Amino acid sequence: MTTVSSASPGLPGTGRPDGNRLFGPLPDVSGDAGYEPDHPARVGFFTDTSVCIGCKACEVACKEWNTLPMDDANGTRDQMALSGMSYDNTGMLGANSWRHVAFVEQVRTVDLPMPAVGLPGRSPGTGDVHAHDRVMADDAPRAAQTSVLNAQSLSEFDPQTGQSGDREIRWLMSSDVCKHCTHAACLDVCPTGALFRTEFGTVVVQGDICNGCGYCVPACPYGVIDQRKDDGRVFKCTMCYDRLTDGLQPACATACPTQSIQFGDLDELHARADARLATLQGQGVQTARLYGRDENDGVGGDGAFFLLLDEPEVYGLPPDPVVTTRDLPSMWKHAAAGAAMVVGVVLTAFVGRRP
Repeated sequence: MTTVSSASPGLPGTGRPDGNRLFGPLPDVSGDAGYEPDHPARVGFFTDTSVCIGCKACEVACKEWNTLPMDDANGTRDQMALSGMSYDNTGMLGANSWRHVAFVEQVRTVDLPMPAVGLPGRSPGTGDVHAHDRVMADDAPRAAQTSVLNAQSLSEFDPQTGQSGDREIRWLMSSDVCKHCTHAACLDVCPTGALFRTEFGTVVVQGDICNGCGYCVPACPYGVIDQRKDDGRVFKCTMCYDRLTDGLQPACATACPTQSIQFGDLDELHARADARLATLQGQGVQTARLYGRDENDGVGGDGAFFLLLDEPEVYGLPPDPVVTTRDLPSMWKHAAAGAAMVVGVVLTAFVGRRP
């Protein structure tokens, strides 16, 4: 009979050399959660952002399979609105959006051997402006507005109409998701057992058990898990646990047309990611890096990890995530020491008091 623990590897003194199972490498997360040795191998996601085209097919597949409600960029349910900031109208991960494709636009100046191009509305080489521009200059508020909209928005960010055409645009796109951490703080702090570790090594929320306390929300180092405003319960990616039990891949990986989202045995994905990274760096992409791959990081490695083409902060990811329950044993020790000191002071006061 298989025994299952609803909690993450918990307290010290359970066989680890360092006496703490709340951080560090953990080769068998499912076995540590109480599953029998013949449990399935740990599975995960490897997201290769270098081939993501931002089609958002994964977002649509996730919402369709999990029957997630529609929401806008602010997380308002049953509302459809444009963010007005980019092509990314999902905005962020949330209780109703378990996949989120980020659009990151980068503009940089490049050195090209060509003459500069003057601002629109000026005669080349003379600095003269059209009559319309002279009229606008007489109206100070409107002139200030024009300066902001044109000079900053166009000249600084648009390489086609700015002061110089010597600019280069790069789009970085990445499909973000719950990381299914080796050491999941959300799971550690859940008081009801609504979060549990599956036999596949993933972390799943049981909505019918969640009491809406929200402890897991600040516990997540990635800011993934989120509450629904109508009933307070939390939701996040389950890695399509219902599909995994039937031998199917998650809906997002199935829908991805470029294989940017790859699903499978986590050890095999690690080897595949290492080879892909070596290929890109061999081609001169020195900014390529793996994120969430290192089992010695602050969360013991992630079940969903990424190949990035820039710093993690560019994609909205924390540069050095640390499981928020890592220091619980030392915190309890210091609290116990403080309590003992207070008791000692009180006893000393009573014993030393004269009759």
